[in-house]
Amino acid sequence: MNARELNANELIEKLLVEIGEDPKREGLARTPDRVSRSLAELTSGYAQTVEEVVGQGVFKEDCSEMVLVKDVEFYSLCEHHLLPFFGRVHVAYIPNDKIIGLSKIPRIVDVFARRLQVQERLTQQIAQAIQDVLAPKGVGVVAHASHLCMMMRGVQKQNSAAMTSCLLGCFRDDPKTRNEILGLVRSFSR
Repeated sequence: MNARELNANELIEKLLVEIGEDPKREGLARTPDRVSRSLAELTSGYAQTVEEVVGQGVFKEDCSEMVLVKDVEFYSLCEHHLLPFFGRVHVAYIPNDKIIGLSKIPRIVDVFARRLQVQERLTQQIAQAIQDVLAPKGVGVVAHASHLCMMMRGVQKQNSAAMTSCLLGCFRDDPKTRNEILGLVRSFSR
């Protein structure tokens, strides 16, 4: 256990005391260590870069039709309440002489989802990362998610969901292309 983990464990133990629990009781004795390791995993995106996860996964290709990767599941933590939000992201781009290995797209999603987030920024960061890596003709990202901060506390609306989008390049500028991606996302949504 390193000094950082030890410090996190101590903070979590203090938190347990603060909410009225006994961190020494059997069921909680190892909780500080488990929570510390869990938070490290849930925020592992801070230790990653898009360049690292993409690696050698960009290829020159004469392709000009839309590429759409749908239903990429993600899990994140709301930066306002440290409660989970989770859902699916749909990522589309129109190549401009370069394509990306399809498995790299979910990895890019995780780089940003595994940080303290808000859904609006998460959607924009994914789109901007694809734009920066590929310089495509356009990028479209649509995310829909359920937020435990809305479901478990506050307004307590269990059936609510949030949808965000970020459209760049021809997805933003060309109504036909914009309608195509939004139609594909709608028609195949679960």
